[in-house]
Amino acid sequence: MANTTSGTAIFDKNFSIDEIIEDAYERIGLQGVSGNQLRTARRSLNIMFQEWANRGLHYWEVANNNITLVADQATYTMFRSTGDGTSDATAVYGVDDVLEASYRNSNVDTPLTKINRSSYQALSNKTSEGQPTQYFVQRFIDKVTITLYLTPGSSEAGNTINYYYVKRIQDVGDYTNATDVPYRFVPCMVSGLAFYLAQKFNPQLVQQMKLLYEDELNRALQEDGSSSSSYITPKTYYPNV
Repeated sequence: MANTTSGTAIFDKNFSIDEIIEDAYERIGLQGVSGNQLRTARRSLNIMFQEWANRGLHYWEVANNNITLVADQATYTMFRSTGDGTSDATAVYGVDDVLEASYRNSNVDTPLTKINRSSYQALSNKTSEGQPTQYFVQRFIDKVTITLYLTPGSSEAGNTINYYYVKRIQDVGDYTNATDVPYRFVPCMVSGLAFYLAQKFNPQLVQQMKLLYEDELNRALQEDGSSSSSYITPKTYYPNV
């Protein structure tokens, strides 16, 4: 009789923090860890997740939200690293950056152009009212703000800005938690933690662990995202006759 399969594909969500730490320690030759070794591993895992934010866009952390416009208000605050922004109707926990935005009026969207600080500073009259056409994002330590131009007037109040934003990867938390990471990133997550731990407990393996980590992380980043159709058109030349 043929063997049966498990019928499940949820290994990543059943893979708890303590198991990740255990596997990472085993890769550098340590077993039966406890106490401070567990705490320092959990801290290193949190640091590694923060370092991943510098590796580019992680598509599983892209989310969508709306801002309800208020007359004569150009700047709206979105808290990202504190959970106490509940008094602000626009606050979204964990926001790290805004990718794209549209002005929405009765479910009709008009794309907005994202500008940088210099372009916003060059605007001659920042209090001009009307339908917003541009937005400027500022990323502070404890919050992210989005400033609109033009400033919404009374006719724009109640309409919304629909935007896609990048969330921060959630903290590790309890040892029994699962990670806020898709299954594709589990191999490089364990390899990365082993690399971080090797720097503390087995320096002779640092270079080896780093090569394994970077290789697996590169494969995961290449696989991340959403595929779309590509069209290649050859360039046409018209030589002089």
